[in-house]
Amino acid sequence: MLPFRQLSWSNRLLSCLLAATCSLGFIAPAEAAKPTALPAGVTQGPTAEGLTEYQFANGFKVLLFPDASKPTVTVNMTYLVGSRFENYGETGMAHLLEHLMFKGTPKHPSIPKDFSQRGMSFNGTTSVDRTNYFEIFQAGDDNLKWAIDMEADRMLNSFIARKDLDSEMTVVRNEYEEGENSPFNVLVKRLQGVAYDWHNYGKPTIGNRSDIENVKIENLQAFYRTYYQPDNAVLLIAGKFEPAQALAWVSQAFGKMPKPTRKMRDFWTVEPTQDGERSVTVRRQGDVQIVAVAYKIPSDLHPDSTALTYAGSILADTPNGRLHKSLVETGKATAVFNYEMSGYAPGLEIIAAVVKKGEPIEPVRQALIDGVEQFAATPPTAAEMERVRLSNANGFEKLLNDHQKVGVAMSNSIALSDWRLLFLGRDLLNKTTSAQVAAAAAHYFKRDNRTVGLFLPEEQPQRAEVPTAPSVAELIKQYTPQQAIADGEAFDPSQANIDARTQRLTVGGLKLALLPKKTRGETVSVRLKLQWGDEKSLYGKKIAAELADAMLLRGSTTLSRDQLADEFSKLKISGGLYQFQTTRGNLAGALQLIANVLKQPRFDSAEFERLRNEAVVGLEASRNDPNTLAEEAINQHFDQYPPGHWLSELTVDQQITGIKSATLTEVRAFHHDFFGASHGELAIVGDFDPAAITKVVQDTFGDWQSAAPYQRVIRQNFDIAPMQKAINAPEKENGFYLARLNLDMREDDADYPALMVANYLFGGSSLKSRLMDRIRQKDGLSYGVGSALEVDAISRAASFNIQAIAAPQNLEKVDLAVKEELARALKDGFSADELARAKSGILQQNQRSRAQDNALSAGWARFLDLDRTFAWSKQMEDKISALTVDQVNAAFRSRIDPARLSIVIARDEAKAKANTAMAK
Repeated sequence: MLPFRQLSWSNRLLSCLLAATCSLGFIAPAEAAKPTALPAGVTQGPTAEGLTEYQFANGFKVLLFPDASKPTVTVNMTYLVGSRFENYGETGMAHLLEHLMFKGTPKHPSIPKDFSQRGMSFNGTTSVDRTNYFEIFQAGDDNLKWAIDMEADRMLNSFIARKDLDSEMTVVRNEYEEGENSPFNVLVKRLQGVAYDWHNYGKPTIGNRSDIENVKIENLQAFYRTYYQPDNAVLLIAGKFEPAQALAWVSQAFGKMPKPTRKMRDFWTVEPTQDGERSVTVRRQGDVQIVAVAYKIPSDLHPDSTALTYAGSILADTPNGRLHKSLVETGKATAVFNYEMSGYAPGLEIIAAVVKKGEPIEPVRQALIDGVEQFAATPPTAAEMERVRLSNANGFEKLLNDHQKVGVAMSNSIALSDWRLLFLGRDLLNKTTSAQVAAAAAHYFKRDNRTVGLFLPEEQPQRAEVPTAPSVAELIKQYTPQQAIADGEAFDPSQANIDARTQRLTVGGLKLALLPKKTRGETVSVRLKLQWGDEKSLYGKKIAAELADAMLLRGSTTLSRDQLADEFSKLKISGGLYQFQTTRGNLAGALQLIANVLKQPRFDSAEFERLRNEAVVGLEASRNDPNTLAEEAINQHFDQYPPGHWLSELTVDQQITGIKSATLTEVRAFHHDFFGASHGELAIVGDFDPAAITKVVQDTFGDWQSAAPYQRVIRQNFDIAPMQKAINAPEKENGFYLARLNLDMREDDADYPALMVANYLFGGSSLKSRLMDRIRQKDGLSYGVGSALEVDAISRAASFNIQAIAAPQNLEKVDLAVKEELARALKDGFSADELARAKSGILQQNQRSRAQDNALSAGWARFLDLDRTFAWSKQMEDKISALTVDQVNAAFRSRIDPARLSIVIARDEAKAKANTAMAK
């Protein structure tokens, strides 16, 4: 249940989006403290690298991973059931059941409300092999015990009711329709279906539309009773907690459950060896071309799986991958990427290229196939192997330092039958050789194991047998736990402590905030803001500025793009130039590298042409997306600035025209005239030596001056007449609703805290808000709906916004529901119970945010710019705590006028009319 997901060409993010799960890497946590005594009936299982398993007589398991370095806790429940367990006519049922698990139990009738009250972040994800649910919250006995009890309660007592299915089915269908808007998502689903003959890996987790619409509640209830049982679940608790106490609470909640008597079904379907190349063509209206090849690969339990991970990275990495060199840098394609759909059973390695609309695709198709299937003829070089090994090692290390990610990522290894496989996979990655990678590629990347192009009969097929994976027990014998790293300090995230621990000073034109503290893995978070130019000097230079910024990471005068990417890995830099994370030992080098890139960009002409091409293709791909169309219409309606003004809104067509006409000379000139550190903010939070780093900042940024004078360009507030507009988005399964109201307001206005709380209750809080309760929970019209209040510290140009996704035929109902809920809120107001929930949720969310170093560095950068400290945050929270219901309702009534809302609906009008007619 991930609302408003953003599609990216990032390989890892594509995996998250398409499989509804994020496997972020392998980690090695700190050793867990062992409880002094075990509850009756509980036995201790294996312990490794900070995690300890405990087993119950009823088959239930719990993993404890204590980490006191952050005052938060992650509770993650993994059920060993996913879409591969579904029967004929029941595709998508595991995912649909995931949604219904948030509908409550007799004891917990409003789980989203409870999450909101406690300020918890939460979600559920479904993949082919497992379903997981997690909540992340402020550490504390009350929160932890409640989360344990709630998970135990909904394991056996969830409603799974007909009325909830009726509303949630349309929500899930809306999620399905959202995926249908993505060309790559649709193509992958077709590849799955064509590549597999019998196995359920050939069916996407979201399921078939007719199955989603027609599944019987009795089927869902039977599925729930079969798989949501203690012997089919593993609970993981990670973060700041007392292990003995947590284990006692788990024992009280889960240990008393009876051991199930039902017998789990056997799975005997084995996908036959593919006996010839296969093809699929998707013909839909769109703005980009994609060519993809898919090869059957063995289970994640098979040794070849590790070697294939190397092969996929070496082929498809940007900018160092072989296919990036042969396809993107030659101009044949605009991007290449890979997506590994793998798990307990044999899966698929998918490698794809994006081609600009109108360009020949057949040469790219052949070059892609040749590049993949001839890979084994030139085994990976030592540099290629080291690059992948370093990237994976960095990923493990980053994951190790964040117990929140550990809790969620562990679900994928649990689904493979043993959580220690996470660490074994890390070790196998370090031991893999170039010869093994080449051998695996030669075995699987071959013609008759390929899905792409046309079917061609042949007398002598070249088949690839997918071997049987060894047992988990045999694999685990190879694994030896590594020594865990040291914990960080137990940091107090109160505003007073943050201000007291932070050193503030000025170096050259930079305002610095330095907050040193011991962190897990000696991590450091950095946020840099550079400000230059004024309204006059920036006039007409928006495109040049964006292109100049985008060119920075494509090489400096001393480092090529490839070398720069390698340096980022060596210095363990994750992020970009202006916000990144590294480690204590690499911070000085990272700052020096960032300064070098900012000061001395290469501005290579070939890279500039590639950038322009990629940018144009990306814009063209979004041109007909309902979200883009609606946002463009709203932005144009409210834009009162003259063309060329720094704050004027550009349409997609204007951006494309501007990028096409931009020259490298203009981009170089913008960098020369504007870039510098005469004005800016730098915030560093984490494990570092302030004195040493201050000297590095002085040496790298102290004398770097911007040639252009700086004066903040302040957005003006405009009183714009309301409008309602419908935009046609042909061939799009999903539509978009967007509403906006301009407000004359600033953060220091007396009623700002009250309006902020009102917005939280109306539509700003995750799954629990007036809009969510009505449009998603009750009416089942939208997968994602919400409101946002945008208020600035300096400008009085504020706005109140509402957005929703929905099927084309449901958008009028969404519009009506929004207006009815606005009228109800204005007439009846919010209740005292709602206000108490909002206060609790907002304050706990703020405290949890301050426990994250990246949030602290970003917060300090903003406060430095505004000459504030975190004391301002405390003052705002005090104002929120003191609010009354009358103040909240008065602010909402005085500021929000539904008659002044401008509304845009973007959808396929033909689909809306056809579906409406069918419904009648």
